[in-house]
Amino acid sequence: MPSNGKVGTYIIRFTNCHILRQHKIVKDDLWVRDGKFLDPNKLFFEEKGWSDVIVDCFGATISPGYIDLQINGGFGIDFSLDTENVEVGLQKVSKGLLSHGVTSFCPTIVTSPKEIYNKVLPHVQKTEGSENGAGILGVHLEGPFINSEKRGAHPEEHLTRYDNGFSDVLSTYSTLNNIRIVTIAPELLKSVEVTQELVKRGIVVSVGHSMASLAEGEVVVKAGASFITHLFNAMLPFHHRDPHLVGLLTSDQRPPSGEIYFGMIADGAHSHPAALRIAHKVHSEGLILVTDAVPGLGLEPGFHTLGQLKVEITNVAKIAGTDTLCGSIAPMNVCVKNFYEATECSKADALESATLRPAKLLGITEQKGTLDHGTDADFILLDDNLNLLATFISGKKVWEIKTGTTTHSKCS
Repeated sequence: MPSNGKVGTYIIRFTNCHILRQHKIVKDDLWVRDGKFLDPNKLFFEEKGWSDVIVDCFGATISPGYIDLQINGGFGIDFSLDTENVEVGLQKVSKGLLSHGVTSFCPTIVTSPKEIYNKVLPHVQKTEGSENGAGILGVHLEGPFINSEKRGAHPEEHLTRYDNGFSDVLSTYSTLNNIRIVTIAPELLKSVEVTQELVKRGIVVSVGHSMASLAEGEVVVKAGASFITHLFNAMLPFHHRDPHLVGLLTSDQRPPSGEIYFGMIADGAHSHPAALRIAHKVHSEGLILVTDAVPGLGLEPGFHTLGQLKVEITNVAKIAGTDTLCGSIAPMNVCVKNFYEATECSKADALESATLRPAKLLGITEQKGTLDHGTDADFILLDDNLNLLATFISGKKVWEIKTGTTTHSKCS
């Protein structure tokens, strides 16, 4: 019988490691039971228990699993195009993400015709992570309510507006079940009404693909918008007379949630290292790393898709025949390393940009994004250079680098 006296329940102690806790990386052990992080003090002094299994981490750093709030697909799967076997495609991406340290994500649908939303959205269900793949937190709908002048890789013929208000949103998407984030251009007519209705339903409103002034952005922020989609990309640049949406980082207008978060793509192409440093120095507490990954993630160079568009993958992803970037092919573990090296921030800060802060934005820190006692035991092991060594979901190892980094042994 396990030492805690519960048949079939084992207590796992991860030792010889450094863990991310309370914005610092400290040397400590990590305890897991029933897929949750366990408070060892309660185990020792109240239950008089001890560990059943010891995992030697050989000095590795333990971080919560990465959370990706914007990923359009990967490994040949296009969430906005592969409509016949949606569940199969989601499963393939979920499984592939484990090798990049992602334990939860928001599959993202780019601007598409109505029939695509009707076919895809009913089949994207929220799931918990497992050995079969990362968990799905809900869908990120990026478009079609965006500005054509800043559409980026979004097909202009499928852009639309909500001139009749929230009813247009409902008729376009057909369902809001399992929708977690919606990106809109705040300058569109009726954006305040749409923002309020979405927030009322627990959906995060993000501003992006926009020509908005700072004042137009602040209006929807006061209505409840709390996120900026890939800062600097697909929006007007900072200007000293009107800083546009970039100015939201220092705005004195705050959403009801009290914080403005913003996504950044640290793939080495979408944002210059200096831009990463500027954003980090101005508002580090709001910075969230996203991949904006496209179906070419994990594939060889060549031609692929992104929704209705043809994409060419070389060292970056571009709309075929143009110089327009259309998402990234850099996985989250690479983005975290790039961000850390570009900004020279602390390792804790770099890791929290892909763990704690996305969890805060979604309001799920009681389950995800930390190593706090009682939260889901979804975590990763990293070496001193933030290279990924292993991925765990619910305390179970679901991916490990081929050379092997951990050793399990029964306590005697």
